[in-house]
Order: sequence, then C-alpha cells, then structure tokens
Amino acid sequence: MATTETTFDVEGMTCAACATRIERVLSKQEGVEQVAVNFATREAKVIGVAAADSLASAVDRIGYGIHEILPTDERPDIVARYEEEQAEQWRRFVGAAVLAVPLIVLAMFLPAATWNTWAQFALATPVVFWFGRQFHLSAAKQIRSFGANMDTLVSLGTLAAWTWSVWAGLTGSAVFFETAGAIISFILLGKFFEARAKGRASAAVTKLLELGATEARVLQGEEEITIPADRLRVGDRMVVRPGEKIPTDGRVVEGFSSVDESMLTGESMPVEKVVGDDVFGATVNQQGRMVVEATATGKETALYRIARLVEDAQASKAPVQRLADRVSSVFVPVVVGVAVTTFIAWVAISGDVGQAMSAAVAVLIIACPCALGLATPTAIMVGSGKGAESGIVFKGAEAFERSSTIDTVLFDKTGTLTRGHMTLTRVFGDPIVLQRAAAVEHASGHPIAVAIVLGAEERDLPIPPVSDFMDMPGRGVVGTVDGVEVVVGRPLLLEELGLEVEQYHQDELTTYETFGATAVMVGWEGTSRGVLGVADSLRSTAKDAVAGLRALGLDVAMVTGDNPATSRTIAKEVGIDRVRAGVLPGGKDKEVIRLQDEGRTVAFVGDGINDAPALTRADMGMAVGTGTDIAIESGDVILMSGDPTLALTAVRLGKATFRVIRENLFWAFFYNTAMIPLAALGYLNPMFASAAMALSSVSVVGNSLRLRRFR
Repeated sequence: MATTETTFDVEGMTCAACATRIERVLSKQEGVEQVAVNFATREAKVIGVAAADSLASAVDRIGYGIHEILPTDERPDIVARYEEEQAEQWRRFVGAAVLAVPLIVLAMFLPAATWNTWAQFALATPVVFWFGRQFHLSAAKQIRSFGANMDTLVSLGTLAAWTWSVWAGLTGSAVFFETAGAIISFILLGKFFEARAKGRASAAVTKLLELGATEARVLQGEEEITIPADRLRVGDRMVVRPGEKIPTDGRVVEGFSSVDESMLTGESMPVEKVVGDDVFGATVNQQGRMVVEATATGKETALYRIARLVEDAQASKAPVQRLADRVSSVFVPVVVGVAVTTFIAWVAISGDVGQAMSAAVAVLIIACPCALGLATPTAIMVGSGKGAESGIVFKGAEAFERSSTIDTVLFDKTGTLTRGHMTLTRVFGDPIVLQRAAAVEHASGHPIAVAIVLGAEERDLPIPPVSDFMDMPGRGVVGTVDGVEVVVGRPLLLEELGLEVEQYHQDELTTYETFGATAVMVGWEGTSRGVLGVADSLRSTAKDAVAGLRALGLDVAMVTGDNPATSRTIAKEVGIDRVRAGVLPGGKDKEVIRLQDEGRTVAFVGDGINDAPALTRADMGMAVGTGTDIAIESGDVILMSGDPTLALTAVRLGKATFRVIRENLFWAFFYNTAMIPLAALGYLNPMFASAAMALSSVSVVGNSLRLRRFR
C-alpha cells in the first residue's frame, strides 16, 4: 500500500496537552510514519499506510474524535467555528456572571451567617455544574482513558473548592463558594476572548476565498447569460467588463485590457493583457472589455490553490513547537502532584485546612498550559495570512523558523533580478535601420527578433511587409523589404553575403557586447547601415531588494547561467559584488552546497523550473511563480510575482513571525514557571489565578495579532 498523507478534523481539544496526547496515540498506531496535531487549527495530519477508521477508533478511545477530510470535501471553516465558539462561550459567561457577581458580594461584603452560606451555595452550584459543565465532561472523558488536560485542572480546582465549601458549611468553617464561581466565570470570559482572537488570527484563508466573483456573464451564441460563478465549466466564454472581477482562471480570446492582480501577486501595478494571455479569478479588469475562455474552475483555480497552501502552512507545526509539546505532555500530571503536595504541606505546617485548600486550588488553576499550545500556531496563522496578502505563500511552518537563521541570499539572474525577456535597448543608425530590421525579424519567432519588432512598435514606426525571408540559425535572417535585400545578424553573415562591415559599426557592436548586451548588425545594398542592441531588462525593484537585504545584515550574491559580461553588468547595477556566471542548473546546486559547507545558511531565489535543484538544496528556497505554477514543489516559499522585493518581504516577515513565536513561548513558560511557586506559597488568590490564566492565553494570541500590522 502506498504511503499517503491524510488530514483529519479533530474534535474535543481544549489545550496543548490534548493535541500532544492525540499525537502520541496516533504515532503508536501500526502503519503511521509521521503525525502532526495542531491545536489552533484543530487538524491532524497523518503520513503512512494506516486506515482512517482504525486511527479514528484509537482516538475515540481516549475521549476525542477525528474525521477524515477527503479531497472532495470542503475544509472546515475555522473562522466560522471560532465565531460559533465565541458566541457559545459568551452566553455561558453571561449566565455564570449573573450568578457569580451576587455570590462575590455575599462572600466579601456581607457578614458570615448560616443564611449567607447557603445563599452562596444556591448561587455557586449552577455556575459550577451547569455553566462550567464543559470542563467537568471533558475531565471525565480524560479520567476514563487515564489522561489529563487543562479541563482536568479547572474541574479539579472548582470541584475541590465547591466540595470543601459544602463540608465547611455543614461544620461551620470558612467557605470558598465564591472562588469556584469566580474561577468558572473568569475562565469562560477568557475562552470568549481567546476564541475571538483565534478567529481573527485564522481569517486569512476565508478572506482569500471571499475575494472571488459570485456571478459570471457567459456567452451563449451572441447572447450574454448571467450565471452563478460556481456553475462555470472549462471552455465557457465569459464577458468581463471594466471594473468587474474575472470570475475564474482563463485565457483572453478577445479584447485587451489591464488587470489588477494585486490580490494574487501583491504587485500594485496593473498588468497588460492581450489575446492569448492568462488571467486569474478574482483579479479585477480595469479598462477594456474582454472575452475570457475558462481554463480552470473551482478547486483548480489559482485563488483556491493559494488558499489551500496557506491553510496547509497554518496547520503545520514548526520544529520549535516540539519543546512546548514535550512540556505539555507531562505538565498536567505534574501540576496535580504539585497541588496535592501543596495541600499536604500547608496542612502539616500550619494546620489551616482552608488556606491549604486555597493554595492547592490556585496551583491547579494558574498552571493551565493553554498559552503554550497557542504560542506557535497562532503566530504562524497570522504570519502566513499576512504573507498571502502580500503575494507570498509560505508552504510550511518550518520556513518561518529557517528564515530566522538566514545569513546569505543567492539570486538567480534571468527571470528573477531581470524580467526574463529581451528588450531593445540601443539603436545606432537612422530610424529606417530599425524599421527595415523589424520588417525582416517580424517573420521570425526568436527572442531577439521579438524584442526588435516590439521596439519598432513602441516607437510608432510602420513595419513594411517582407518577402523572400530566410532564417539562418545562429547567424541571422535575410529578407526583401521595399525591394531591397536586408540582412540582420552577426557581422560574419553580412560578410558572407558580400556586404562591407564598417569599422565604426564593428566598434559599436563590440562595445554593446562588452557591457553585456546582445547586438546585431543591419545592412543592405553592399554595406552595414547600423547596429541594434537588445538585453534582458533589469526589474525596477531589483536594486531596492538587494539594498534592503543588505540592510538586514545579509550577504547577497548572484549565480547564473548567463555569460560573465552580462552577469557582471547586471550585478553592478543592483549592487551585488559576488557573481558566479556561466553556471548550469547543477552548478547552482553545487554553489549552494559550497556556501553551506562554509557554514552559511542560504536562501536561494529562482524561477522554480531550471533552478529546482538549488531551490531544494537551499535552507530556504524561494520560488518565483505565477498563478499557473503555484504548486512548485521545490521551494519553501512561493513569490507570486516577479518583484524581487517580495524576497526581502518574505525574509523580513519570516524573521518577524519567528520573533513573535519566541516571545510567545518565553512568556508562556515564564508565566507558568513564576506563578506556580507563588500560588503554592499562598500569595495568589484562586480568583486572581483564574483571571491571570485566562489573560495569559489571550495575551499570547494578542501578541501574534501584532503581525497583522507588518509592513
């Protein structure tokens, strides 16, 4: 049986300890090779050959539920889930607070009396057993399967306070009914804020999918019919007017326009579209009417695939999370042990059973490890969502961690720092030189020919027809224009055909080539008439990208298969000092290895096709892609447009996200490490402990949400 990756929806998790326990149980099942359970996204990914039914049964035995998400299924809407949870926790909090407020007033502001004690009992009991029932039910499931989680601590703490108070009320001792009621209320309020914050953190995928058009105007014969966008099929012809969203991915078959693709690529400048060009769903037509033939619909569109990649990244687990998982797996049993020890120690030392109970309950409540479980996934959820808004897709959580150690960025040249296509950059001679050269080259499909023709069109030169066209591969082309035989190509071709090459034309051609351009000579009627230079044009933001990376303290180098002269010229223009030119794809891979052997941590930026070996070898591969190749497997990060500054943004965002992860983990560990001793020593009232515990989770998510302001 072939190894497969299966994604499960997980039910019943309330803290990091739950996720760790499910992960441990799944990893022990026969046929399972790798498992990752994510508390924030409520998903489990299992790699192996085990049957989904057997895995579900194993998880069910420990009190949780998992359900396989099939490829044909819609992924659960995390935002909707958290909105539902938010509403439910708010209802429970309001109900608990209505009873807890008078309960606290009775306990703290009115004199002790028998009627007071039993009034507190009447108010506290529904708070603990009805509004707090979720904690007791979860704890019972855990106990039945010999496990423990955060709910176990809450349940033990509140039940201990309530049970002690009932006994104390019967014997005339001090009661703690208000402690039990306040703990439930504060934790429910914390759950409400936590659900709201996690919903905001996970909203990126929902927002992406909401960008799509809801309707499409389809041509049926000569008639335009409006249909829901989800009914589109491949081959349908859609009419897209100025200002409208393109309903789905397609190819322009009629008309021309400029399209705002910023939601897909992060590129703010509109992209010109003519017949034959690809367009993508949810991008906005800005100018002319276009007829677009659908080439992909539904889950095959670029928008949907980007959303799924972002969702997969959010559900993945960073290596740094493993420490928190190991701690969470033993945390709850250890805390119960500390609470029992605290109770016994207080009774033995002071004889004050009431104070002993208060300290033990405070330990149970303050130690809930929710913040540990949220520290990493919430930061990744926000960071990956922010990346998607900028045209950057992080394909997994590890990319964020790797970005924090990058010290060298290696750029490919063609298609990365340059546009990847030739442009006419120099005309030496009269306009007729370009005009006649364009006429001959119009019959050729060579990149140099295309650049010359486009150059003539941009200068509004009429291009006359050509006859007797001949293509001489590697040397040039010949054709008759205006009754004159025109030769365009290398000087050697002109000489072979009996044309004299003027020395100043030869000098000009040599100068072009010295500076890295490709030059051709144009001649007719016995002599050379001029020189044309074409070159792969530099991307306008390449220099800013290199300068920005250097400002971060990173070394920047270039490796390319192009000739040394061209490579050095481009490198000098963008501010790169170290260049390796004339390198084959395998050589790029070796250059990455060489830098890694020097102890460097390397990010490689390339086009994701001929650079695949280097992208895979690098510590962080950044593949320059478009909507049609977003599934490039080689890179860890996909840059959705050719703008080199996206590489800079990806590094900055990756570093910022990992910095937030480290801050979250530090404060989560610090919180538990510092607060448990204070609770055990009696310096922390259980009511304040419950408020602080709830605040710790909310603060971790809130810290992650700061990434939404990343620029």
